[in-house]
Amino acid sequence: MASSPKAPADPFDARLVRKLADILTDTGLSEIEVEHGELKIRVAKTLTAAPVHYAAAPAPVAHAPAHAPTAAGPAEAAPAERIRGDAVNSPMVGTVYLQPQPGADPFVKIGDTVSAGQTLMIVEAMKTMNPIPAPKAGKIVEILVADGQPVEFGEPLAVIE
Repeated sequence: MASSPKAPADPFDARLVRKLADILTDTGLSEIEVEHGELKIRVAKTLTAAPVHYAAAPAPVAHAPAHAPTAAGPAEAAPAERIRGDAVNSPMVGTVYLQPQPGADPFVKIGDTVSAGQTLMIVEAMKTMNPIPAPKAGKIVEILVADGQPVEFGEPLAVIE
């Protein structure tokens, strides 16, 4: 019987996987895939949200999204004029989701106290779910977008006071 040539035991470099994982951490992406010849490596991290306690009744929406038409007259201030605190802006173009999955409770709601790094919402870009973390600890005073709404790079998503 002829024996076939022995295949390499480890066809990829574990250091490359670690480098890709570091890129995910540094950029805030949730997955990355590279191909080189026949070698294809995909590294992804699971998005999890910290447990959040909610009141029994859902909170009503405080206002319309920033770019949606409103029925209010000139007496209502424009959203940019109402902002008190620090705006959390979208780091990319995509679709914003306020909860981890359809039918689930939202990550945060107006009046919630959040800690720095806590997930506020998700922006889906190119089929990748990207968590939007709180840049600082504070209180959510406004949510400026609606669930499933398209957002632009730099668009204000929420305000933390």
